[in-house]
Amino acid sequence: MFLQEDRLKLFAFTVAEKRTEYLWVLRAFDVARANYVVLLHAADVADTLARHAPPEGQLSAADTAPLLEQLHSWDLLERSYDGSRAATLAEYRNRHFVYQFSQAGYAAFRAVEDVLGARLDDASLSRLVLPELLADMHELAEANRQGDGDRIFRKLSRLDSTLSEMATRAAHFYLVLGDLVRTTEITPESFLVHKDALLTHMREFSSDLSRYAPKLADAIALVESTGITELIERAAVSDERVFLSVEERRADWQARWSGLSHWFVAAEAETSESDRLREGTMSAIAAVLSLLRRVTETRKGGVSRESQLRHLAGWFANTSSEDSAHALFHAVFGLGRPRHLSMVHPDADIVPSSRTWWEAPPVEISRTLAETGRTPTPGMPGRLQRNDGGVRRLREQQLEAQRTRSAAAQSLAATGVYERVLNEEETEVLLSLLNAALTARVRVSGRTASGTGSDSGVRLTLSESPISTVVQTMRGRLHLDRLQLDVAEVVAR
Repeated sequence: MFLQEDRLKLFAFTVAEKRTEYLWVLRAFDVARANYVVLLHAADVADTLARHAPPEGQLSAADTAPLLEQLHSWDLLERSYDGSRAATLAEYRNRHFVYQFSQAGYAAFRAVEDVLGARLDDASLSRLVLPELLADMHELAEANRQGDGDRIFRKLSRLDSTLSEMATRAAHFYLVLGDLVRTTEITPESFLVHKDALLTHMREFSSDLSRYAPKLADAIALVESTGITELIERAAVSDERVFLSVEERRADWQARWSGLSHWFVAAEAETSESDRLREGTMSAIAAVLSLLRRVTETRKGGVSRESQLRHLAGWFANTSSEDSAHALFHAVFGLGRPRHLSMVHPDADIVPSSRTWWEAPPVEISRTLAETGRTPTPGMPGRLQRNDGGVRRLREQQLEAQRTRSAAAQSLAATGVYERVLNEEETEVLLSLLNAALTARVRVSGRTASGTGSDSGVRLTLSESPISTVVQTMRGRLHLDRLQLDVAEVVAR
């Protein structure tokens, strides 16, 4: 078993002094692996590099031998003894070693190659996987009904890999778009690139995702209706990872299914990942519109950050002396003197301005003045950051609460408050109505008049009674001393 420190040691060759030579040696093993050759001697590595590597990557057998030993000490290569190469007794005593990739070493090498070969500005979104996901969901439900464990394992594996690839591409797309929008190169050409990329995304991927998300949510519900516990159990039994116990495989597939379900089905008080992608699209639209505004302002004014810096660089290049360059620097950037030394104490009677700063106590200054040298000002009002998704969710929760309260009020008006047990919502409405009615009661000529309270389309009338009444609620009994309650629906006029 590899510990965390051992796995990090696998990447030591990337920061070593001869990291380029180490990389070419590992590439020679990768080329041989592609040709179904696993074991290589130092001379074999040199011959492979001579045939496939450019001139700067070719190494002799003598140069390769210490590199192979170091890679073996880092656990990237496994070493074994090959006595068949010895033609004489002296060669046999010299010990001929052959090397091959270790399992972890090959994974580390592929990770480095993927990073070196990745195009960080290349982002693509595949919309064709959405119908495939939907079809696989229906086939998974059918396989679970039939109890076909091997088919369930294959479908779950394909769903997991497909969704992971789609999520990675979507995240990469938004990351690249954000980096491009934040660039300092404000030109019409850059805006057109961002605009075309965003329109393509909205026209193809985002629109298809909005159309397929409800269908996929229904398909997930269909799969879960066939028995999610049995599905996970059958997938764990058919899983081919023999070094994991059945319990570990079951927990792994349960976590993968939860992640897959969360992608299209929102949990309570949360947002699904597909909804987050749609919100990210709206944010990207706002960013591209901001870029358009910056391009328009640059074209209108004729002055940009680039032109200003070019003019300033020309002034520095044309200064007659070094002192003139320093004076220009101080005038432009204002970093030559500490401006905060000119600050005075707020109370001139305690610390007069005539006292030298050697003797005067320190004066508190603002962070803006200390860090930038500029006097703090109120500045322009901050840009309003709207969270439309959060506002929409809060509004939906508010409407749901209003509907629940209205239904409880109508239930009170229809069935009354006596001879039954009120639930939690009905109790809340009743206490609110009772509070309003008791507040409205006043004494007239030594007697207390009846009071009323209205809420959620119903009215509670509080009147005197010759006996005390009791209302049964989920919270307990509500005793009313010689009072009678009557709840009726308010008739609109």
